[in-house]
Amino acid sequence: MKFPKNLTTKLEIRKQNNALRKLAAPNNLIDFSSNDYIGFSKNETIFEQTHQYLLDNNCIQNGATGSRLISGNHKMYQEAENYIAQFHQSESALIFNSGYDANVGFFSSVPQKGDLILYDELCHASIRDGIIMSNAKSYKFKHNDFEDLERLLLKFLPTPNTQHPAPIYIVTETVFSMDGDCPNMDELVAVSEKHGCYLVVDEAHALGVFGENGEGLVQMLDLQNKVFARIMTFGKGLGCHGAAIVGSQELCDYLVNFARSFIYTTGLSPHSVATILVAYQNLQSEKETIEKLRENIVHFNQEKNLLGLKPMFVRSKSAIQSAIIPGNENVKSIARQLQEKGFDVKAILSPTVPVGQERLRFCLHSFNSKEEISGVLSLLSTFVF
Repeated sequence: MKFPKNLTTKLEIRKQNNALRKLAAPNNLIDFSSNDYIGFSKNETIFEQTHQYLLDNNCIQNGATGSRLISGNHKMYQEAENYIAQFHQSESALIFNSGYDANVGFFSSVPQKGDLILYDELCHASIRDGIIMSNAKSYKFKHNDFEDLERLLLKFLPTPNTQHPAPIYIVTETVFSMDGDCPNMDELVAVSEKHGCYLVVDEAHALGVFGENGEGLVQMLDLQNKVFARIMTFGKGLGCHGAAIVGSQELCDYLVNFARSFIYTTGLSPHSVATILVAYQNLQSEKETIEKLRENIVHFNQEKNLLGLKPMFVRSKSAIQSAIIPGNENVKSIARQLQEKGFDVKAILSPTVPVGQERLRFCLHSFNSKEEISGVLSLLSTFVF
């Protein structure tokens, strides 16, 4: 069957702009591209403990068999959700099949017609897709600019004591996936409380990275009781798959009844949920690994300063470090040269990021050596200077 001409045209435009996406083959390069920040995806202990956990619980089952509301709510779910809620000092937790499903499910069902959503302009695509599906009105504020957020709030609330007739949801991330930077959460909480808003925070790239046990930035700052909902994604720091929304029991009950991405999909397999539970349990015994990641982040920042690379990098204290190199062809060329020298560093192209903001995105891990970090930055300096 002939492919539609208008779709072919869109592909051709991508090719002309050097922006055509392709799936990369697995490689044996030094990893500076994955989200496996503390190495849990290849952790043999977690693999073996998960297998043993399933055997100990007499669970020999490959699939969930259906949606959680029909036949797929196997006992692994309750144990994992109880553990996650306790770990995150929350009343309740509800597991979704992915971070994308969690964000789409939350934002398409919780904010109602007449409600307002105010979101950071750099929020993830899954958040924005969920907002598009919502019946609420939405407005973006400048990235991490809480003066701009206040300006929007005062547009709808003429005075700080004025109450909007319906809920206002403020949405941000604790670590932004492309810049790797963090908002001032204390200030954001203060703004939210001042105007009586509901704060929703995506912690996808903070889990396993921030906090004594990798619990995320919100808990590290002891703000968990001031946030309406947190989205915890497991495909990054936990090295597995899925996500959970943590919040009140009433919120989770609501999502079970109205979040379509939860209701109308087959549940995760018992093995997937058991892996989530075991990974969480291992967070509390992997403090040295989490600390090693933090040491590597510090070393990366020190090395880029010594090599004169600091001006090209977005300021970040997270595991994501981005060097702005404008132009799709230019940044692809430098990424290719780094890969040829054995370092798996990926180029992020427009339209994923705005034109002129193309970048090399370095993801740091606990298993990267200081020599590897120094080596890749030294090599980068020879390509850009």
